[in-house]
Amino acid sequence: MRIAMLSYRSKPHCGGQGVYVRHLSRELTALGHEVEVFSGQPYPELDEGVALTKVPSLDLYREPDPFRVPRPREFRDRIDVEEFLTMCVGGFPEPRTFSKRVSRLLAERADEFDVAHDNQVLGTGLLDVEGYGLPLATTLHHPITFDRRIDLAAAPSRWRRLTLRRWYGFLRMQGRVARRARLVMTPSEASKRDIATDFGVDPARMRVIQLGVDDVFRPPASPATRVPGRILAMASADMPVKGIATLLEAFAKLRTERDVELVLVTKPQAGGRTEQLIERLGIGGDVRFVHGVSDAELVELMGSAQVACVPSLYEGFSLPTAELMACATPLVVSRAGAIPEVVGPDGECADLVTPGDVDELKDALGRLLDDPERRARLGAAGRRRVERLFSWRAVAVKVAEAYQDVIDDYRAEQAEEKERPRADR
Repeated sequence: MRIAMLSYRSKPHCGGQGVYVRHLSRELTALGHEVEVFSGQPYPELDEGVALTKVPSLDLYREPDPFRVPRPREFRDRIDVEEFLTMCVGGFPEPRTFSKRVSRLLAERADEFDVAHDNQVLGTGLLDVEGYGLPLATTLHHPITFDRRIDLAAAPSRWRRLTLRRWYGFLRMQGRVARRARLVMTPSEASKRDIATDFGVDPARMRVIQLGVDDVFRPPASPATRVPGRILAMASADMPVKGIATLLEAFAKLRTERDVELVLVTKPQAGGRTEQLIERLGIGGDVRFVHGVSDAELVELMGSAQVACVPSLYEGFSLPTAELMACATPLVVSRAGAIPEVVGPDGECADLVTPGDVDELKDALGRLLDDPERRARLGAAGRRRVERLFSWRAVAVKVAEAYQDVIDDYRAEQAEEKERPRADR
């Protein structure tokens, strides 16, 4: 098959969209399919044999100058103007404006592909793609409605709640597009339920295809690599949905009882809520941030932790959880969203705690730090579960089957439309 894979942003190494695009495109190519990725900034890192077509935005949220004001010569067309004006009034324009740009490209190139795959863009421009003769499949990792609810609950003021509602205004569009999608692929039963509830998508038009873990994630060569007292977490520090505030408070209490350090694989916003909380708790000397590392460095870091923690308040799948399991790193995780589906029954591969419960998280971390035999059992069980269930090759096979079903359904619909009497059309 010839596949056009669409992703409005594809940040390498972190964030589900970029990781998904890289590994799925690689494995589809290995199966003999032709894959071309269409992406806005940040662009993905892709493997040999996968083509990239850049669909540049104004890149208004790039580091180190997010919410920047472009120079006049950067504006190319009305879509650029719409993107900038939407940002100016507090909205998030990228899904809508990317969908318009990529729709314009596909209108000219539709006959070069057998299927288009939308990686949670869900912008209105994609509604035109099937009109070009190109069937469209969609992946929806999880409905961002959960992020919105958690952000609103954590907002410190009425003004902040108003600005957040404006920022998340794109969700109305995504819900409309999702309801019209021919097929929605999603990585967990939890996401499937939540998409049906929050976006009103018919469960009969959804298919659960779990994600994979790259072979680069593996246990350290020696248990001695684990640093005593090191706790590691991989999450965006300034997104309340990731639960880092709960972990920081639990760590602050744990630190009064024992010698521990916390490594956060993330880049916090300068002066943001995470840095403020660390300062208020007085734990700055024992919390370290790591970002911008290579895959090899990330695997080494995961293998250095005595315990890892995924304190999220919600996850549609949680790739970091599966990657840490692949590294045989013992885990304490929240009983939230799809995380229990990833780790299996409580106590088999991880200790599960109530999302947002500081004392329960602190106690669970302490017990695991004190029990080397249990750490070894959890780590080994997690590794076995990943080897058994989470393969990107298996994901690619299932996704390719979904593509074929979408193509067949589209063609049958087109044939039926041609056979209908003109008066009935």
